[in-house]
Amino acid sequence: MRRVGIIFIWMFMSICVLLLVTLPVNLQTQLIAGATVLFIMMVLKTLNAGGIWRLIALAFGTAIVMRYVYWRTTSTLPPINQLENFIPGFLLYLAEMYSVMMLALSLFVVAMPLPHRPERPTPKGKLPSVDIFIPTYNEDIELLANTMAAAKAMDYPSDRMTVWILDDGGTVQKRNAEKIVEAHTAEKRFSDLTALCEALDVRYLTREKNAHAKAGNLNNGLEHSSGELIAVFDADHAPARDFLLETVGYFDEDEKLFLVQTPHFFLNPDPLERNLRTFEQMPSENEMFYGIIQRGLDKWNAAFFCGSAAVLRREALNVTGGFSGISITEDCETAIALHSRGWNSVYLDKPLIAGLQPATFASFIGQRSRWAQGMMQILRFRFPLFNGGLSLPQRLCYLSSTLFWLFPFPRAIFLVAPLFYLFFGLEIFTASGGEFLAYTLIYMIVNLMMQNYLYGAFRWPWISELYEYVQTIHLLPAVISVMLNPRKPTFKVTAKDERIDRSRLSELAAPFFVIFFVLLVGVGVTVYRIYSEPYKADVTLVVGAWNLLNLIFAGCALGVVSERGDKRPSRRVKVSRRCEFRIGEKWVPGTIDDVSVNGIRIQLLGNLTDELSVEMASDVRFKTAATGEMGDLPIQVRNVRKQAGETAVGCLFKPDDPSDHRLIADLIFANSSQWTKFQLDRRGNPGLIRGTIWFFGVAMFQTYRGFAYLVRQITGRNKAEWERT
Repeated sequence: MRRVGIIFIWMFMSICVLLLVTLPVNLQTQLIAGATVLFIMMVLKTLNAGGIWRLIALAFGTAIVMRYVYWRTTSTLPPINQLENFIPGFLLYLAEMYSVMMLALSLFVVAMPLPHRPERPTPKGKLPSVDIFIPTYNEDIELLANTMAAAKAMDYPSDRMTVWILDDGGTVQKRNAEKIVEAHTAEKRFSDLTALCEALDVRYLTREKNAHAKAGNLNNGLEHSSGELIAVFDADHAPARDFLLETVGYFDEDEKLFLVQTPHFFLNPDPLERNLRTFEQMPSENEMFYGIIQRGLDKWNAAFFCGSAAVLRREALNVTGGFSGISITEDCETAIALHSRGWNSVYLDKPLIAGLQPATFASFIGQRSRWAQGMMQILRFRFPLFNGGLSLPQRLCYLSSTLFWLFPFPRAIFLVAPLFYLFFGLEIFTASGGEFLAYTLIYMIVNLMMQNYLYGAFRWPWISELYEYVQTIHLLPAVISVMLNPRKPTFKVTAKDERIDRSRLSELAAPFFVIFFVLLVGVGVTVYRIYSEPYKADVTLVVGAWNLLNLIFAGCALGVVSERGDKRPSRRVKVSRRCEFRIGEKWVPGTIDDVSVNGIRIQLLGNLTDELSVEMASDVRFKTAATGEMGDLPIQVRNVRKQAGETAVGCLFKPDDPSDHRLIADLIFANSSQWTKFQLDRRGNPGLIRGTIWFFGVAMFQTYRGFAYLVRQITGRNKAEWERT
């Protein structure tokens, strides 16, 4: 009886909301209602009201969105008998409805995400055996050595874990390739990795053929191992010492748990962060996914496998025949297969690995193209909404995750839509300037505020739009390609540990300059139309403002594709650890100030500049976190600076023995709390107004910088002038 009553109340409230949304009102009333809702949402946001008040604010925003959808559907579409107006107008309408649908799915997923999990569960009885898989294809040997050393140093009984290198770069197929250079490279890799694994006490495993890419490589590892749990780390994802202790206990709490996923933390900025110089001050793009969305998915038992930094149960993988390989995103596909069979997942929101992400814009686009194509394959072959094994919330969660990658279509339409009116006079949106103000502008501001409510400190205003814009141009053909031929895409390894020796324009930059110039012409046409057609000035101003906003994004994107020269593949991490530094035959006390994957900075007591020289070989001695023993790490001095009472020495690592990588891994990866601190230090919600002002300022400077790079590339200015920009 109570359930019937609840259903009746929901039906009654839904009818009331529907009546309010469709209530006919004049323009003034609509404007007042919209402004009132904006004021209420701003007050609640200013008061930092959470819990039920957060939901109330989102409910007010949803009402405005629904009101806009009703008006947009019933009052703004061009007549169907005017095909030249109706076709582009209807495409714009579909793009807007896609955005509304994704907002609705986002509200369902992250309106009230799970809070951070409490202290880690303590494993009961004997610790489970764990096989640690590090799949690799063509990654640098030294990069792999650091990851292997970090995995071996994890705080877990050595007889209960086995580290495996799963090498797809040294397969029999590759070593016997027809091309002699390819065969020689594979043979040398096979020999070098075998020796390195032996030195670090790691199991080396390759296979006959490179079948089914990463999924096939992982499944080959499953066939040759026997651990109860499987931990997976990408070649550049080095775990902290507490990774296993933080994760394996969850499997004791739930016998149907197949996955514990942790965030991917990166030591280096992506191309947007590096070229706009926001890495230290603004949350990374992936923090919105790992900080909010995965917690929201976890609420509905839909947190999915992300390919690395995760632990899986072998028993569950055996049910599905191992890792799924129909799509090129084997991670999400595997999670869908296991969720649909009644298995559960857990998301632990604590960075326990540190890795590298693509440094160049071209590699970034290559990675995102693979993700987009893989998600389209999942949408095609495992359509979540009709997957009977998933619960309804799980279906909606996976639908949100896969449909997101259709964003290039609406983003492209939003880009060209104002040009239909400015260049060709097409009326694809039948509304006056007053109606645009009362409905569309209010809706856009409410939409931005709702995003700020949902993602606040994890995603600053306009940054999502910028990321989508810079990807759209090159992802659109990739998505169309996989739609036409779902089985065509092949797995391509993302380049890591890249160095950009000099500042330059990306090889993918040309379309961005073309689009900028077209939009700039649109600004000129706007001015012309205002003077030549004053009776349409209100509509022209609205469309011109829309085009101007697109121009701001296009200008900022010019800075994104203007690659800053930076030879360091990763940023420095603060460590503050006591050490001794060798100068000749004596050891001088000092403090390790910070480290990166390639080097170290040490503060020495007193003025020692006369005793040090660039390129000087030396050693640094420190106590390891893993064993508490002292270790000597070979280094080379790169720069020396005198400071107040101290000498700062910058050094490169010069490992001459595989065991040296254990010391490097101990310095960089042992302590996971340093990564959490770095993330928290750059999180902060600037708010909609301050964030918008900041973004527009960045966009103007990046427009200038993009053209400075273009001029330099055309005219060949000298290197010193180039680096200053």
